[in-house]
Amino acid sequence: MTDRADKEVLGDLEPHQVRVRFPPSPTGLLTVGNIRSALFNWAFARHYGGKLVLRIEDTDTARNTEEGYRYTLESLQWLGLTWDEGPDNGGDYGPYKQSERMDIYADVVAKLLAAGKAYHCYCSQEELDQRREAARSAGQHSGYDGHCRTITPEQIQAYVDEGRRPVVRLRMPDRPIVFDDLVRGEITFLPENLGDYVLVRANGYPLYPLVNPVDDALMEITHVLRGEDLLSSTPRQIALYEALAEIGIGGGRIPKFGHLPFVMGTEGNKKLSKRDPGAGLGEYMERGFLPEGLLNYLALLGWSIAEDRDVFTMAEMVAAFDIRKVNANSARFDPKKCEAINAAHMRMLPPEEFAQRMIPFLAEAGLLPAQPSDEQLAVLRGVVPLVQERMNALGESVEMVGFLFVDDASFTIDPDAAAKVLTGDAGAVLDASAKALADVEWTTAAIEAALRAALIDGLGLKPKNAFGPVRVAISGRRISPPLFESLELLGRETSLRRLEQARRTTS
Repeated sequence: MTDRADKEVLGDLEPHQVRVRFPPSPTGLLTVGNIRSALFNWAFARHYGGKLVLRIEDTDTARNTEEGYRYTLESLQWLGLTWDEGPDNGGDYGPYKQSERMDIYADVVAKLLAAGKAYHCYCSQEELDQRREAARSAGQHSGYDGHCRTITPEQIQAYVDEGRRPVVRLRMPDRPIVFDDLVRGEITFLPENLGDYVLVRANGYPLYPLVNPVDDALMEITHVLRGEDLLSSTPRQIALYEALAEIGIGGGRIPKFGHLPFVMGTEGNKKLSKRDPGAGLGEYMERGFLPEGLLNYLALLGWSIAEDRDVFTMAEMVAAFDIRKVNANSARFDPKKCEAINAAHMRMLPPEEFAQRMIPFLAEAGLLPAQPSDEQLAVLRGVVPLVQERMNALGESVEMVGFLFVDDASFTIDPDAAAKVLTGDAGAVLDASAKALADVEWTTAAIEAALRAALIDGLGLKPKNAFGPVRVAISGRRISPPLFESLELLGRETSLRRLEQARRTTS
């Protein structure tokens, strides 16, 4: 059952009839803006129990690659944004790669031409430029003036004899185009601002304004949720949907549109560019962001689950998602808040899962095998309570806990840490520490008691000066997990060897 509010979104559809699509180009790069669009489509489909279609827009042969295609699929799978139909899992409306649909587009264009919904235009670029400049000088609209709409067969033959190759233009209706945007409300485009636009280049190659609506119509897409940068193309696409319906192509339904707000850069005054730091998905994968943490933050770029709540699961988002509550205003990308949201999701992980998610990063750094031993897993589980509240991304695990897994031959002390900490009284501190720890019971409590007695009571040092050299000696860095717990996890023999190695650097 659907309530009255849902009827505004669904019209006469049942919820399970919802069909949306995500149409990436396989160029090897997905931006956070792309992912936000995919996320909203995914949440919309899952909220209503409908279908998400993955359609690959790979007609730009100069930029698209097979590697880019595989990267696109793997990235979406990493994010957990599953699709119901696509090039890898099929469906009833394939093919799902546009490069495999060229015969379909040619057939549609032929039918549009035969029905008079489209026409050949022989105007040269020079002629178009001259007429546009004349229109601008006269204060008139400078779009295409419809010159070839009514040319005679004799004129056509003359153009052909000249060797001109025509483009194909859609015959736009001479009336306003009005639609109710699910994000922005009612929008009207006047006919004088909507010239007949090109569907097919002179070389016969179909353009985005043709293939995108044709695919939507044939795949029976019910809702189109996309960026506001495509808003200006919507009236032209609606006109094409109408023309397709009149010649019996597709289900005859015009999708409902929702144009999502721009994602702006950190300064907030321009759209986030794929070249801006933080714009590419790959950066977050490499740093070890959790998919659910990144998606949570991207959802906040235009939508919220509640006024006083920023952190939520994807299941909660699906249950609450309402496209009408997407804010039409641009959203500013904030890397610090993105990191904070991800950190909140890291805190929510059960300790065992947190440990498992660190393994790939430690393995890539050569610190652990892909299948750690029971002993290594025990150490990893032991360190989780010490670092889970301190880390913002899984990639930090290499520097944070790597010292627990590196062998003696590979262990090094950061030169900056050595220069700042292993000076002055550090030699005496390390000697006293080694002596205190030589025979102590190897538990956190006993280690702490022995070091405090030796360094604070025995040498009269303040804690910072007492424990700093020990921390650098055993971890190689000035910042590490809690010292006494780290010593217990590292083990007596390794800890004493590292104290001795550090002591040699102070001599």
